[in-house]
Amino acid sequence: MKILVADDLPSSAVDLLRSEGWEIDARSGRSPAELAIDLADADAIVVRSATKVTADLIHAAPTLRAIARAGTGVDNVDVDAASARGIVVMNAPGANSISVAELSMALVLALARKISAADASMKQGKWDKKSFLGEEVRGKTLGLAGLGRIGQEVARRARAFEMNVIAHDPFISASVARDLSIELVSLEQLCGRADFLSLHMPSTTETRHIFDAARFAACKRGLRIVNTARGDLIDEGALADAIESGQIGGAALDVFQNEPTNDHRLQKLPQVVATPHIAASTREGQELVGVETASALRDFLKTGVIRNAVNFPSLAADEFQKLQPFVEVARKLGCLLGQLGAVRIEGVSVRYYGALAGASNPLIVSSVLEGLLRTVLSSPITSVNARSVATERGIDVSESHSPRPRSYTSLLSVKLHTEDGARWVEGTVVQGEPRLVLLDGVQVDAPLDGAMLLMVNNDQPGVIGAVGSILGHHVINIANFALGRGGSGAVGVVTVDDPNRTALSKAVMDEIRAVPAIQSAWAVWV
Repeated sequence: MKILVADDLPSSAVDLLRSEGWEIDARSGRSPAELAIDLADADAIVVRSATKVTADLIHAAPTLRAIARAGTGVDNVDVDAASARGIVVMNAPGANSISVAELSMALVLALARKISAADASMKQGKWDKKSFLGEEVRGKTLGLAGLGRIGQEVARRARAFEMNVIAHDPFISASVARDLSIELVSLEQLCGRADFLSLHMPSTTETRHIFDAARFAACKRGLRIVNTARGDLIDEGALADAIESGQIGGAALDVFQNEPTNDHRLQKLPQVVATPHIAASTREGQELVGVETASALRDFLKTGVIRNAVNFPSLAADEFQKLQPFVEVARKLGCLLGQLGAVRIEGVSVRYYGALAGASNPLIVSSVLEGLLRTVLSSPITSVNARSVATERGIDVSESHSPRPRSYTSLLSVKLHTEDGARWVEGTVVQGEPRLVLLDGVQVDAPLDGAMLLMVNNDQPGVIGAVGSILGHHVINIANFALGRGGSGAVGVVTVDDPNRTALSKAVMDEIRAVPAIQSAWAVWV
């Protein structure tokens, strides 16, 4: 067994692999050409951030079975190319959570006690004690924008400092917050009540610049912000303006929109503490990441047991091939449900009818969760890790089978249970193509593909014409229009040509929602 370690790892991680008697080629700084030569007969490669595992490198490694990334992401690995080859890609999710949480808390304290400015003054030979009057964090309110693994660790540490902790996370279970004695609030309430605000949100199109001039203006005056998550959560110019005006009392930033940052306006403000993306850079964190990565790789190469994989389904090839069409339906249904507005998810129920009801289908359940969670989280979510991520976020997952005959040979029903009630969709495969056959309890028949406008409306004349006129006015071509009726209500599913995901814009959707007969409308892409 030959393993390439292409970036620096802790010696304990390398020794763990060597102890198996395998050939370990541990050298950092190799060029892509050198790596391609060395990978020709390798079984696995371990990287950190420096080495890029491209499609060309993967192509040059005919015997490669695993790519292990010693870190939380896999941005430097071509996962699609690896998947096409059947190569397992694994990482070390959450191994550095404590390191990040501790820096977040340290930055809260640094802001409260003006440590950075006091240190700078001392280095200039001054003894300016009066300028650095601080305050205790005890009794202050810490707001957490995001209550995932790291946010929860920050909450535990803040409690030790006797801080009051509130949080905003529309995708975390209320039971998780309750176990931590944390009050879940809206983002507006969070910003209006917190004395300190620590960001732990993913980077998505919805969260980019979520903290902009308007958001800062609505914050409690004097709020101090800590960001160890993603730089693009904050409009940096707007933050600098808010600090200079006194609306925001200060900021501690470990991440920036561009890294290395070339706009130093924020860092030069005396109310700002800045660090160069070091939240995960601790000896312990790096050691844990390295050992966890090496341990998962060893288990896979020795026994075939897969842990922390981001791309590998646990099914025999022939079974996977038969199930693949419904795996795709499952992913699309989950993706659709995840785009019906931000809600606090409490559970997901998956029910099988027909031929699917004959056995348990864990890959289908995982694919539903993959589609759902990918729409709300920026971390790598695949069918392999989706269930564990759902469990971590307190989402109850159930699977059931029904012998009741339906109109299709096999049918997949998915219900999303939220604090606002259930959202219910069903799908199937017709002539190899995924179809949406139920929305909000009303039967419909529409392609489950591409850009879709979903509507729930009063069952009355004029709705179709009004929506069609709006789409026509905006030069949006309708590819399919499906309607369903149930009771006094109706649903509509409009598939439109939208290759760049720009046609169903907020302006278009606002016009559609303004049609009096329309109760709800959503733009989704599956």
